Amino acid sequence: MPTYAADLEAVRAAAARLAGAVRRTPVMTSRTVDELAGRSVYLKCENLQTTGSFKYRGATNAVRKLDDATAARGVVTHSSGNHAQALALAAKVRRIPAYVVMPKNAPAVKRAAVEGYGGRVTLCEPTLEARETAAAELVARTGGVLIPPFDHPDIIAGQGTAALELLDEVPDLDAVVAPVGGGGLLSGCCIAARGLNPAVRVFGAEPAGADDAARSKAAGERLPAGPPDTIADGLLTGLGELTWPVVRDRVERIVTVTDDQIRAAMRLVWERVKLVVEPSGAVSLAAVLSDEFRSLADIRTVGVVLSGGNVNLDKLYW
Repeated sequence: MPTYAADLEAVRAAAARLAGAVRRTPVMTSRTVDELAGRSVYLKCENLQTTGSFKYRGATNAVRKLDDATAARGVVTHSSGNHAQALALAAKVRRIPAYVVMPKNAPAVKRAAVEGYGGRVTLCEPTLEARETAAAELVARTGGVLIPPFDHPDIIAGQGTAALELLDEVPDLDAVVAPVGGGGLLSGCCIAARGLNPAVRVFGAEPAGADDAARSKAAGERLPAGPPDTIADGLLTGLGELTWPVVRDRVERIVTVTDDQIRAAMRLVWERVKLVVEPSGAVSLAAVLSDEFRSLADIRTVGVVLSGGNVNLDKLYW
């Protein structure tokens, strides 16, 4: 078997490290969702995680693993919002500084949350190159350690704890579906789920307007992200060097969905499950409700990761 950036033991070690520091989020069900999906759906509610997304798992794992001397210099990252919030709070809990590069077009609610958690925000142009350049400058100036949003072994292992909890509660799942942007959540959940049960089928869910993971799977090689065009602002980044091999080898398929499908799934969760989810968090359910996924008749039970709930309530999507 190939060696990946994390394995089941790393995920289990992360779970022990996070015990008492990160919420064990609930798994919820809805008869209406089951009927629309044509199967039993179990919603892993990471929108109820501290900071409003699964990102707090990976960020806390990475920050807690730092030795005292390294941690004292602070941590640096670049993020459109959810990882930025998560790292800012994880650093605050450890009483170390967090330097965060955010694109100028990041949702105001996410920037406000980062600053509320004590993160020191630097704005940049909304390109990956600008983000990485600004982060590198901060590392050089502050001596802080870079903790990227997804392409890091401790981040991947931390995110995988969501699937560890899901399968602990619903061990006989036929499939697990998680959103994919940079791939930290999907690769971590895949490592955990298939490590626990090799028969579990793992799928990624991706906006059609930011479909580099689907294109990469089809091509058999990691392709760069094109100019994104989607309301799912948390899924704009392309796959990383560490996350791509897991997606390539262990994820069965990437299901793409339109923004209208994302809106419909988001509204369904708000209305019927009474949960606030952001567009990126609803992508996985949109995939499960799609004709493509409904055609997989042999999947009777599916776990769906609702990855986040940080919505700008002044600008809803319908």
